[in-house]
Amino acid sequence: MKTLADRLSQQGDGVYELHAQHINPQFVKVLKAIHFDRAFVRGEGQYLFDGEGNKTLDLLGGYGVFNVGRNHPQIKAALKEALDLDLPNLVKMDCAILSALLAEELVKRSPAPLERVFFANSGAETVEAAIKFARATTGKPALLSWENAFHGLTMGALSLTGCTQFRERFGPFLPGARSIPFDDLEALERELKKGDVAALFCEPIQGKGVYLPAHDFFSKAKKLLEKYGALLVMDEVQTGLGRTGKFLALEHEDVIPDMVTVAKALSGGMIPVGAVLMTKKVHAATFDRMDRCIVHGSTFYQNDLAMAAGLATLDVIDDEGLIENAAKMGELLKTRLLELRKKHPVILDVRGRGLMMAIEFKAPDGFFNKMKWAVLDKLEKGLFTQVVIMTLLDKHRILSQVAGHKLDVLKFLPPLTLNESDVDWIVSAIDQTLSDGNVGAGMLEMGINLGKHALTSR
Repeated sequence: MKTLADRLSQQGDGVYELHAQHINPQFVKVLKAIHFDRAFVRGEGQYLFDGEGNKTLDLLGGYGVFNVGRNHPQIKAALKEALDLDLPNLVKMDCAILSALLAEELVKRSPAPLERVFFANSGAETVEAAIKFARATTGKPALLSWENAFHGLTMGALSLTGCTQFRERFGPFLPGARSIPFDDLEALERELKKGDVAALFCEPIQGKGVYLPAHDFFSKAKKLLEKYGALLVMDEVQTGLGRTGKFLALEHEDVIPDMVTVAKALSGGMIPVGAVLMTKKVHAATFDRMDRCIVHGSTFYQNDLAMAAGLATLDVIDDEGLIENAAKMGELLKTRLLELRKKHPVILDVRGRGLMMAIEFKAPDGFFNKMKWAVLDKLEKGLFTQVVIMTLLDKHRILSQVAGHKLDVLKFLPPLTLNESDVDWIVSAIDQTLSDGNVGAGMLEMGINLGKHALTSR
């Protein structure tokens, strides 16, 4: 039998061709167009390495999966131990030990009265579960979410996702799913007055664009929801487990929701796992009789490897002070980037919490610079930021992402292991990138090529 090492060594640079043949040829085209067709062979902490040992700083973090860093030895050891113990995994007609222990640890770290836990296999699955639990609790069909929200790509979660590029061709969506403007209490009450709303689903920080609502939004929204008999569900799939400098981002707000969804980082980046934290009232509305004890679940939820990864992840977060580090490094990075804004007027805003950070760009000063911006914007809105991202990777070995389709917003979701040297690396790279005539000739050329590709591939 071939080992994994044998299989990996035989492919070399052919992996992109294999993906183009058998998985997703359009994605391969995109990666090549934006110069992201790299061959990383190893990951460690906040870094990726190619075959020559060159180090790249990962600010993408698997879309927020690697809070504890890539390939953490403690997570690996926990998974190996779980395998070596030959546990009676997925017996189903039993109460598994590891899921009980992980539930206990999650409840310990969460505000009362979030005392019940339902496990799932992904963030989207946690949202699907929360939809069902909200309807069972309230007896109402309608579900509210913010415009431009992202809650997942399965059909129920997609019905709450406002990003239009993910919704095209997949309708009709879940009946009763309606969107309201971001951070708009008046719009929320107008919908609640219809009397059919089961729940409002919100991200504490909207991932697409990294937008923060007014500080008192959630406390006021919760009062409105209670008034009209609806629930508040906070989607912490991306913001949870220390990302914002608190275990849960809701801790920055004066509110306790009825349900919280977590996933991504709970896995340690190794095994898919998610969880819904909820009140006893919400849980009992679904699982209220013995004949309803298994009315919602899935084949692999509560599997031992996922639970072992979750337990080890929580230990690493505590042992290494990663929540505190996220707060400290986030504040340092934000301060340094705000200083950079004084030098580069093309930076419109710097925002975020902890190590969920964004830089928003605007048209630069000067006639010729504005013309260059206009050329990029006409070809495809948001291309300026994509060109910045390409330059950061090509010239500075920093992997990052645009914060949403057609947005001029650069987004950072690095591992919470980021250090001061990394912050220096980021700030210096952005400074140099923006100093090249704001949109230098090389950057403009890449942008035009990218725009042509976008137009010809439609």
